[in-house]
Amino acid sequence: MSIWTPSSWREKPILQQPTYPNQEELSTVLAELKEYPPLVFAGEARSLKSQLANVVEGKAFLLQGGDCAESFSEFHATSIRDTFKAILQMAVVLTYAGGLPVIKVGRVGGQFAKPRSGDTETKNGVTLDSYRGDIINGVDFTPQARIPDPKRMIKAYNQSAATLNLLRAFASGGLADLNQIHKWTLDFAHKSEINQKFEDLAEEIAKSLKFMEACGITSKSYQTLRETDFYTSHEALLLPYEEAFVRKDSLTGDWFDTSAHMLWIGDRTRQLDSAHVEFLRGVHNPIGLKAGPSMNPEDLIKLANIINPKNEAGRLNVIVRMGAGKVGDGLPALIKAVEREGLKVVWSCDPMHGNTITSSGYKTRPVDAILSEMKEFFQVHKAEGTFAGGVHLEMTGKNVTECIGGSFTVTEADLSSRYHTHCDPRLNADQALELAFLIADSLKDAQK
Repeated sequence: MSIWTPSSWREKPILQQPTYPNQEELSTVLAELKEYPPLVFAGEARSLKSQLANVVEGKAFLLQGGDCAESFSEFHATSIRDTFKAILQMAVVLTYAGGLPVIKVGRVGGQFAKPRSGDTETKNGVTLDSYRGDIINGVDFTPQARIPDPKRMIKAYNQSAATLNLLRAFASGGLADLNQIHKWTLDFAHKSEINQKFEDLAEEIAKSLKFMEACGITSKSYQTLRETDFYTSHEALLLPYEEAFVRKDSLTGDWFDTSAHMLWIGDRTRQLDSAHVEFLRGVHNPIGLKAGPSMNPEDLIKLANIINPKNEAGRLNVIVRMGAGKVGDGLPALIKAVEREGLKVVWSCDPMHGNTITSSGYKTRPVDAILSEMKEFFQVHKAEGTFAGGVHLEMTGKNVTECIGGSFTVTEADLSSRYHTHCDPRLNADQALELAFLIADSLKDAQK
């Protein structure tokens, strides 16, 4: 392997990048970003890697979820709070029913750039550059909005910093206290069948907490009952931005990308000699690697050895995204190859990206297909004798109608009523909670 530097990726082939018309302005913005404080700290990323090492050993479970793509226009404290609450609800279901600690990682505080299937899009005979996320250009279908603007990176940083500040306050300031569990229910969800199931579970937990309090174990005396660890993640797609946040840890001398605790490489940019693989092999954050149907075992092994040459547990998270009905065809060979080589990886399931369809002119995802892929993921791991260690979801705490189905049914006719995503459809809180109960049942079944 060649010597790695924060800018060595610039010598490699690169995909999914914008072309900035004003290179001088781009250089000025990147120079400014390099002087900004880090968004996260090396010690936090090391802590996450240590916790993910427990997932490798089957002693914890990874819950990773949040927006498809964050947007400048939907930046509100209530949105951040509600997504945090939805993840807390899912985590407590998994912890209580599955009997394992749950590591909570949000797709938040930096998930602004999105890969696209084409460089341009056409509407009514007009062709413009594709929308690549608010950090790059605007979603409006106008020539001016679609011009890549480097100053958007400054706004993305400021919004990420404010988001992280709020999340840290939520995680340590009382909202995450288990005694507040009844307050995690979102206002719009209170009438749903699945939410009643959560309320029943919450009542059981409340009774257990009263018993523990009688024994002298309270949230005032035990920090783990009143606070939680919450980490951030995003796809490291816009590499000039990511490079600007590479810092050398003063304690270890290792390089970290301080834009998020965990970064991942997408299924479209994971080529062995790609710029994205080159960049992420050199930072010491936990790294995710998306593995779609085209991933073959040989390439997975090569990528694992490039990204995690020391075979450190907790360093590499393989995020499988096959599509419902395809997991049994593609996943067993990947697992067998990893087991044969003795590699230490977290196996996580992304049941969203392989199940996108178009209905009534809207991109959507059937909840049944999402649930099906998740079940298949657990079934394959059980058959192979390995641990299904995590889930990776595009979800929100908002009352959106973007994915069809679920116990609190969203129909095709409902799609237009609250379809707010700028990119791909997200599960709402009801649908995400329904998936959490399915995963909890699968975890219990896997332990039999």
